[in-house]
Amino acid sequence: MQAPRFWYQPKGLRSKLFAPLGALYAAGTARKLAQGARENVGVPVICIGNLTAGGTGKTPTVIAVLMMLAARGVTAHVVSRGYGGSLEGPVQVKEREHKADQVGDEPLLLAAFAPTWVAKNRAEGARAAVAAGAEVILLDDGFQNASLAYDLSLVVVDATRGFGNGAVIPAGPLREPVEAGLARADLVISIGPAPAQRSFVDQWGAALNVPLVSGVLRPLETGIAFSGMRVLAFAGIGHPAKFFATLKALGAEVVRGEALSDHQPLSDALMARLTREAKLLGAQLVTTEKDAVRLPDALRREVLTVPVRLEIAHPDALDAALDRVLKT
Repeated sequence: MQAPRFWYQPKGLRSKLFAPLGALYAAGTARKLAQGARENVGVPVICIGNLTAGGTGKTPTVIAVLMMLAARGVTAHVVSRGYGGSLEGPVQVKEREHKADQVGDEPLLLAAFAPTWVAKNRAEGARAAVAAGAEVILLDDGFQNASLAYDLSLVVVDATRGFGNGAVIPAGPLREPVEAGLARADLVISIGPAPAQRSFVDQWGAALNVPLVSGVLRPLETGIAFSGMRVLAFAGIGHPAKFFATLKALGAEVVRGEALSDHQPLSDALMARLTREAKLLGAQLVTTEKDAVRLPDALRREVLTVPVRLEIAHPDALDAALDRVLKT
């Protein structure tokens, strides 16, 4: 299910009608965050999350921070709740053993970069990671979770969409009000092209009481020449249109883009339909790196993947924040 269009438009009748439910949702989030004492697991915990429902670029941000920590010689482990997976955990994700329906697609992808744990109970997952040698914990999508004490909280936002209409679910895309969320943040990372970054600052800059770091997702050089290639693209990410735009920027002819729901299973029936359609159109099937981990084994060689990485032009504020955490 894609996000309702009115979430990213100026507040109108539907937002106003849903506002009382949004207030209840916000109150529920606040109560959850206020419950109990947060556990300290003995190593620094870096939380990478967002304020909105749907994808903002958290997974590329986790990968980027992992690389920054590795450059400092720090052993970091990722802890995730494993959205879409069936395992309660804590369990360490094994690329060659686990499937996305067991551990979730994002942990399966992240396991290629660092030891990654899935656990419905985040504190249990963090303790397991520390026992296995983690010097730092990266908590993926845990900003609204109150079980752990965080040494650094990074809020990731899609610069193009920003915080939407500024309303809380179901009146808008927010999991909690912007002011409440940013009060717990140490740094905001906005991801998108320069025009979107300027628009984000124009609209939301006054609400930012923490440093802002800007980044853009760049496709990795894989040796595949997309220029002139006819492709049928499919993506089950938060904002599929971004992926289709990336392909067009690479010179591909996107004859059709199939926008799937975030984390949508790639069933045999769905893939059979897409494969037939691609043959009829004379097009190559292409998907994202996150979607690729959900592909049936038989199709792994038939579908091209476009991996992207977060590029931060001026990472000084993030570097300084990491240095502070590592000194504690």
